[in-house]
Amino acid sequence: MILPAERELRSVLARFADTRIEHDVRPTGRTSRALDDVTYTLCVMTGSRTAEQALLAADDLLEQFGADREDVTQADETLAA
Repeated sequence: MILPAERELRSVLARFADTRIEHDVRPTGRTSRALDDVTYTLCVMTGSRTAEQALLAADDLLEQFGADREDVTQADETLAA
């Protein structure tokens, strides 16, 4: 699986959250289609089959991105010393 860029993943997660809230508050055909679209996008980005799996995978990816940043910061501090 090709890893999505952190910025793109966060953008789709934000869009998912906004769309989910909008659909839960005022469900219409438009919000249903928008939720289906963003759910599909999130599933493709994370290589998942369901929204629940995609959200768990996205959490794991964000954790990896954070760990990668910590590794880079530690390496920079070592070089600076």
